[in-house]
Amino acid sequence: MRAGRGGRNWARSLITFIGVSVLSGALAAGLAVPFAGFAGRGSAEVAASVENLPKELTIDPVAVRSRILAADGTLIATLYEQNRVPVPLSSVSPIMRKAIVAIEDSRFYDHGALDLKGTLRAMLRNQTEGEVQQGGSSITQQYVKMSLVEKARTAAERTAATAVTYERKLTELRYAIAVEDQLSKDEILERYLNLANFGDGSYGVQAAAQHYFRTTADKLTLAQAALLAGLVKNPTGYDPTNDLTRSKARRDVVIKRMLELGVITVHQANQALRTPVIDLATVEPVPNGCANSRYPFYCDYVVAKLLTNPALGATPKDRDHYLKTGGLLIRTSIDPRIQAAAQASIDKHSKYTDSSAAAITIVEPGTGLVKAMVQSKPYGNGRNHTNYNYNVEKSYAGGFGGFQNGSTMKAFTIAAALSKGIPMDYRINSPEQIDLRNKKFKTCTGFTRDPTYQPKNSTHSGDLTMVEAARFSTNTYFLQLSQRTGLCPIAKIAAKLGMYNGQTGQPLDQVASMTLGVGYVTPLMLSNAYATFAARGKYCKPLVVTSIRDNSGKLIPGPAFECKQVLPRAVADGVNRVLSQVMMPGGTGGRLRFGTRDMAGKTGTIQQNLAVWFAGYTPNLAAAAVVADASLPYTNLMFHHTLNGEDIADPTGSGTAGPLWESAMQSAIRGLPVERFVNPPKKMIGDPNPKPPDAGKKPGDKPPKPTPRPNTQAPG
Repeated sequence: MRAGRGGRNWARSLITFIGVSVLSGALAAGLAVPFAGFAGRGSAEVAASVENLPKELTIDPVAVRSRILAADGTLIATLYEQNRVPVPLSSVSPIMRKAIVAIEDSRFYDHGALDLKGTLRAMLRNQTEGEVQQGGSSITQQYVKMSLVEKARTAAERTAATAVTYERKLTELRYAIAVEDQLSKDEILERYLNLANFGDGSYGVQAAAQHYFRTTADKLTLAQAALLAGLVKNPTGYDPTNDLTRSKARRDVVIKRMLELGVITVHQANQALRTPVIDLATVEPVPNGCANSRYPFYCDYVVAKLLTNPALGATPKDRDHYLKTGGLLIRTSIDPRIQAAAQASIDKHSKYTDSSAAAITIVEPGTGLVKAMVQSKPYGNGRNHTNYNYNVEKSYAGGFGGFQNGSTMKAFTIAAALSKGIPMDYRINSPEQIDLRNKKFKTCTGFTRDPTYQPKNSTHSGDLTMVEAARFSTNTYFLQLSQRTGLCPIAKIAAKLGMYNGQTGQPLDQVASMTLGVGYVTPLMLSNAYATFAARGKYCKPLVVTSIRDNSGKLIPGPAFECKQVLPRAVADGVNRVLSQVMMPGGTGGRLRFGTRDMAGKTGTIQQNLAVWFAGYTPNLAAAAVVADASLPYTNLMFHHTLNGEDIADPTGSGTAGPLWESAMQSAIRGLPVERFVNPPKKMIGDPNPKPPDAGKKPGDKPPKPTPRPNTQAPG
C-alpha cells in the first residue's frame, strides 16, 4: 500500500518536473504552454495553477538601516529591522562573487532561470527522502524567494513565501523567468548579495564584512569570502558566533568546491583552509536603536518627533517601519561639545544612585536648536536607571511631563507688567506674609480666588521695586503684581513662549498662585522660553531634527526653523535687564555668575521643596536645570533625599540646582562670541532712585496709573 502511494507521488512529481522544464523554455520565449499533451489529472492541475501565476515580480526596495547624526555629523544611533548597507557589485571583491556562485549556483552564468540538472538532482533526492529537503534553486530563484520574504508584511504572506511545496517552486520559477528577462546576470548577483542574510543580524555582504571582519566587501579575502558564502544556506546554523566548528566545516566545503571548479589554485585553497575562521574579539556589533545610543534619552525624543511626521508614512506604524528600513540620514541639533559640558556638570554634581534626579536642557536663542539634553539617571530598566526623560513633556513616549517650576514663573509676570507699561521702579509694599483669602485675580474668562491663601516670603520683604523683588524673589511682591496685571496677560505670554502643562498638554492653570509656578513644565520648555527673552522676544519652536534625507539623498519634508516675534523687543530687553540684576552680587543668582558676559536668570523653589530650579541665559545660550524627586507623587527634597551622595539639607534654586546650571553653561559658552543684551527704553527702567509710590497703602490697593508703554525700541 505504501509503495503504491509512493509510486503515484513519483509519477505526479515527474509530470510536474517535465511541466516545469518545458515551461521554463516556453515562457522564456513568451509562449503559452498547453498541457493537454501530458497524461493524467495531475498535469492538468499543474497547467491550471501555472497559467494563473503572475508573470512579473514587483520588487520592493531592500530594507536599509537608517542613521541619526549629531550636528557635527557624528553617529548618534542606528535604526534597522535588518542591518544592511547596499553596495554596487563593483564594490564586492571578485573572490566573494566567485565564492557565492561556486557554492550556490556554479552554472549561474550558463543557464536561464532554472538549472534543470540541479532541479532534477534535488527532486530525486527529495523523493528518496519522502519530502522536499533540497530545492536545487538557482541564484535567481533564491533571489526571488528572498524578495518575496522581504516584502511579506503578514504572517500568511511569510508562510506562503517559505512554504515547502512544489506550488511555491513553480511561483518562484515564473517570477525568476521574468527577472532574468529584466535584469542581467550581474544585476541579479548584485541584488542577491545585498539582500542575503549572512547571520548574526547582518544582511547584505557589506554589513557582513564590517560585522565579522571589520572590513569592506571590496577587501574580502578568500577565507573571509568562503565563510560568508557558506552562511547563506543556513545563517543561524553556520554563524561563527554560534558555532565555530560548524562554521569552519562549512567554510571549508566552499573552499574545496571552489578548488573543484578550478576557481582557485591548490596553494590558495591550502592557505585559506589553514586560516583561522574568525577572531571573535574583532566581531563588531552594530548597535540598534536608541537604547544603544550614546545619547539615549535625546535619541528617544528624536524618534518620537519623527513618528509624528506625516512625510514618513500615513500612520505611526508605517513611519516606524520606514525609519528602520528606508536608509534615512537624519541630522539633529545636538552639539556633542555642549552635550559633553552638560553631562560633565551632571557627573560633577550628582550620582546616578541619588534618590533625587537632576536634568538640564540647553537651547540656542533665535533658532530653537536643542543643543544638549542630559539627566542624572542612566537609561535602562535596572536599579537606579530609568526610561523616563525628565527633560520633555509626557505626550512623547518616555516623557516624564515636568515639575512645578516655582519662581522661574515670575519672569512671565515681569513681561506682563512691562507690556502693560508698569516700569521696573514700580514699588509695592511686600510684607513677610499677605492675606489673599478670597482676593480676586482676573483671568481670561472671569475671576479666580482662593479662600485659604495666605502666602509668605522665604527671602526679603518690605517696600520693593520690581528689580529688587526679582533679585530677592519676593513672593508677596509678585503675587500683588500679578493681581494688578491680571493673570490672563501672564498666561498669554507664557503660552506664546511655549509654556503649557507638560503632564496634560493643557494651558497653564490661571490660579491665584500662578506667578509662583504651580504648573508642571519641563526643562526643555523653560530653557526655550527663556531663550525667547535672550532673542529679544523672538520665539522659536524647539527643534531637534534639522534634516531628513532618503536613501537616494533626496530631502524629505520635516520640521523646519519656525520662529516669530511674540514680544516687543523692548519688553524682552526689559525682562533681560530685570533678570540680569538677579545675577549680580546680593541677588539669588549672584553666586552663579561667572566671567564678564551678560547673563540673566531666575531661581525657582517649589512650596514644600518638591523641586528646585535654576533657569538662566546669555545672548548665546539658555539653559534650565532642575533637581527633584522623580517618583510620582514626588516628595519634599529635604527628607530622605540625596544629591551627589549627600543629604539635601536645604534645597534651593541657587544652591542646589544652580551649580548644575553654572558649570554646564560655563563650559558650554566657552569659545562662543561675546554678545550683549540691549538696554531697554529709559521710561521702562524708570527713576533709578524712585520714591515709594505705595507708602501708606495697603496690599491689594490699585496701583497708580502706569507709565505708558513707549513706542520706540532700543537701538540694536
